[in-house]
Amino acid sequence: MSCGCSRSQYLRKVNYQGDGLRAGTQWDETDLGKLQILIDTVHGDSHPGSSHLGGLADEAKIGVYQSQGKPAVYAVTDICDGIAMAHDGMNYSLASREIMSYMFEIHALASPFDGSVFMASCDKSIPAQLMTMLRLDMPTLHVCGGSMLSGPNYMSSEILYGAGDKYAKGNLSEQELMYYSRNCCPSVGACQFIGTASTMQCMSEALGLSLPGNALAAAYTTHLTRFARRAGRQIIDNVKNSLIPRQFISKKHFLNALMVHAALGGSTNALLHIPAIAREVGIVIDPQDFDAVNREIPVLVSLKTGGQWPTDLFWYAGGVPAVMRELKDSLYLDAMTVTGKTVRENLEQLAATGWFSEVNSYLTNYRLTAGDIVKPRVSPVKPQGNIKILTGNLAPEGAVIKLSGVDEAIHNFIGTARVFDSEETAVAALLAGDIGPGTALFIRFEGPKASGMPEMLRTTEALWNMTELSSSVALFTDGRFSGATRGPAVGHIAPEGVEGGPIAYLEDDDLIKMDVAARTLDIIGLQGEQATPEEVAAALAERKKNKVFPEKETTPLVRLYRKLARKCTEGAGFDV
Repeated sequence: MSCGCSRSQYLRKVNYQGDGLRAGTQWDETDLGKLQILIDTVHGDSHPGSSHLGGLADEAKIGVYQSQGKPAVYAVTDICDGIAMAHDGMNYSLASREIMSYMFEIHALASPFDGSVFMASCDKSIPAQLMTMLRLDMPTLHVCGGSMLSGPNYMSSEILYGAGDKYAKGNLSEQELMYYSRNCCPSVGACQFIGTASTMQCMSEALGLSLPGNALAAAYTTHLTRFARRAGRQIIDNVKNSLIPRQFISKKHFLNALMVHAALGGSTNALLHIPAIAREVGIVIDPQDFDAVNREIPVLVSLKTGGQWPTDLFWYAGGVPAVMRELKDSLYLDAMTVTGKTVRENLEQLAATGWFSEVNSYLTNYRLTAGDIVKPRVSPVKPQGNIKILTGNLAPEGAVIKLSGVDEAIHNFIGTARVFDSEETAVAALLAGDIGPGTALFIRFEGPKASGMPEMLRTTEALWNMTELSSSVALFTDGRFSGATRGPAVGHIAPEGVEGGPIAYLEDDDLIKMDVAARTLDIIGLQGEQATPEEVAAALAERKKNKVFPEKETTPLVRLYRKLARKCTEGAGFDV
């Protein structure tokens, strides 16, 4: 821009019609001359994580006005994986990340904005926005939509998975089911467990892309609205100072995020989202990076579903900043953030202003202290993180297991394969009682290029609630899992079946061995008989000759995603 002015003022000089059109939305001459700020949200009636974002956008607008800028609010409503579950709607979930990201890019670049504030709470919308932020050569920052109030007895939304199955079997009354339905989501905000929504809020903050303390702020309090208003003021400062995330973010930011992820026992979906975000700035994060960090960083917080505490109480305990203080000897404290300060400076400022003691004071209502929830590094919840990457002749490029909620008795597992080509058929077999103890339950052709990589949450929850099977049956898939997944489940098996990975050629009664400590996943037998690795390789090669992959019904959008999707080990984003 040769005029030496802001982007908005330069574009006014080349497109006079733009002024007239904005004047038609009640901009006046003074507005047109100000710094112009996009506030892009996923506000809509789609789910509790998005329904309140219109109000947060209004607060951010006030902050922009306070700093003499002019805001404009746009929206791309997201979908809810909990609502999309158990039907074909789940096939759109991961694809929606890509579509939203491009819509956010369109909003930012097709109009004369000088900077952008992005707002989201949940699974795919947060990574979509973070991807866009790092794609744009403009000042941007992210506002996390916060955490939902926990229900009675720390109830959270995942309780309905098991309650629904009990109701279907006649073991729960309709009145009891409706009690859970009314009380498991008692406010707006992201679900109260360390699922993908909560994980990605924490990743936004750990990457330095949202304001310190914002992730999982109690969405039912004015604390969250103040974060939004402050973001409106901060973006004006960042525009004036040309503070552009794309220009300052580095691999050390991503390693900080991986360390926080390990300490929280975060969702396995981060293994898809963090690499996709990093690719926007040419940084490679692969599954082995997660594995290496989880070997070194302990779990410091026991969060639901596999643990004890809901996420709103974690925020009262100090949230991500409290975890970063415990990890300070490992973190890259010199990493720049959207505040214009480093991680170290942000933590020092929070302490100096009394922020930690202020939020901690709410825990007196629960007769808790911050130390009850965020454990010191010297006495952690677990000495290592929950994520392990398994490799072997079944997963040459890797597979992921999250150990929270997994019975140690199944860490060294040998089972007989039952193979299904879709989640629907696997769930039907489970509910019909056709799966017995000692089964290695496989769901294949559910990877990015096969069906869009849907979550297998319906299967994992059905299995979890079958106590006679949950400690002796393991689930394996080239699909993915919800952040709420509990129990022995191995996902992201790569290469996926449709790309000719070994999982495509498994047959019922093949023998499977998983050794979590050794990080291995292997086919060790054929048709119920032990076999050498050479015999297994020869049998798979023979089966490959006659294998016909299933044709899955789809739509143009899902076909587009399947055609363009990268491998899950590369984030499963569009390869364009």
